[in-house]
Amino acid sequence: MNRDQVRELLESVRRGDLDPERALEDLARLPFVDVPDARVDTHRALRQGLPEVVYGPGKSVRQIVAIARALIDAGQEVMVTRVEPEVAEPIQRELPAGDYDPTSRVLWYGPAETATRGKGTIVIVSAGTADAKVAAEALHVARRFGNKVESLADVGVAGIHRLLASSDVLRAARVLIVVAGMEGALPSVVGGMVDKPVISVPTSVGYGAAFGGIAALLGMLTSCASNVTVVNIDNGFGAAYVATLINRL
Repeated sequence: MNRDQVRELLESVRRGDLDPERALEDLARLPFVDVPDARVDTHRALRQGLPEVVYGPGKSVRQIVAIARALIDAGQEVMVTRVEPEVAEPIQRELPAGDYDPTSRVLWYGPAETATRGKGTIVIVSAGTADAKVAAEALHVARRFGNKVESLADVGVAGIHRLLASSDVLRAARVLIVVAGMEGALPSVVGGMVDKPVISVPTSVGYGAAFGGIAALLGMLTSCASNVTVVNIDNGFGAAYVATLINRL
């Protein structure tokens, strides 16, 4: 249940359309729902503005289906992240109404078009084609959370003219998510071009000394651009979540 649903519930009681005891029963089910192996937080959208999101890895198909069904029964949209195609297929057999994107690995149960709630545009900038999965996760999550999103792909610092050619897109953004592996230099460049928050996402892309994204992470953490902040390695979801909150302020 989210704020709009609670507001409508209270308005129904005020108008006399809903018995107060029935409203109490609905509210009593707010905090969580017990399913096998999980306690599903149906209260999160009310507390934080965004519903609980299911992290797919480490969960069985049975567990994901049970959690998703509990959220659907509670009248909530459902997002499951990091769902590989071989896992998505049996989930969709059990819950066939979902929309699955194999690049971002995001499984969605909700409206095809989400109402825009963000005040501006989130621009997702990715350094290379190898960063596409992480960038796609950020893009799909941000869109499903009600943001207008634009994307600039394959504009890494090895060919910086590709980035500079889109400086108008960068400067028009309200929040930017910058996805890069290797040495992770791209967020510092973008940060130096704009007066907006830059959320950088290091990826696990690169040869041996990249240490699975640690080199990019450290480079982003030590950025000389003061408007740059950092999420964890490959965490496109986390970047989109924070960008959504900023974009709603």
